[in-house]
Amino acid sequence: MADKDDQRICLGAVAGVHGVKGLVRLKSFTADPKDIASYGPLEDERGARRFEIAVTGAARGALIARIQGIEDRNAAERLKGEKLYVKRSCLPPTNPEEFYQHDLVGLEARLEDGSMLGRVEAVFDFGGGANLEIALAEGRSVMVPFTRRTVPKVDLSGGLLTVAPPEGLLEQPKPKTRRA
Repeated sequence: MADKDDQRICLGAVAGVHGVKGLVRLKSFTADPKDIASYGPLEDERGARRFEIAVTGAARGALIARIQGIEDRNAAERLKGEKLYVKRSCLPPTNPEEFYQHDLVGLEARLEDGSMLGRVEAVFDFGGGANLEIALAEGRSVMVPFTRRTVPKVDLSGGLLTVAPPEGLLEQPKPKTRRA
């Protein structure tokens, strides 16, 4: 496994083009969306291409940005869908009780009694706060709200977190019955 500081973190993606002069619409995954340009050059997924980004504004829920070397709409179109990464070492350290989503993926999820629940597969935020997708041993997944109440302990160095699931969260869904 690669050193933690060498891991690459996705900070955003090119969502589309803006105008005819090579500007792009960016979807930023940083806490403050405009900060995406403050981490230095970003790279493609393989690290083969570097992108110098200057944010010029915002429109329709995305940032408007200029990428150095992209001068026209055709060149900007070719970047649509490109994910933008930075090495973990370029990110600032987190405060206590603060986590990068990337750090949570792969952690063991245990119940408060210490029994194994599963493993964190992904972190999603659909607008109401972060949710952890936990893959259970029996093959299904559950979405757990990432709140202090539901996830009272996160131990990154130990590779695990504790889950206090709300009542009914872990119950197997009942099969739907058809009416005759």
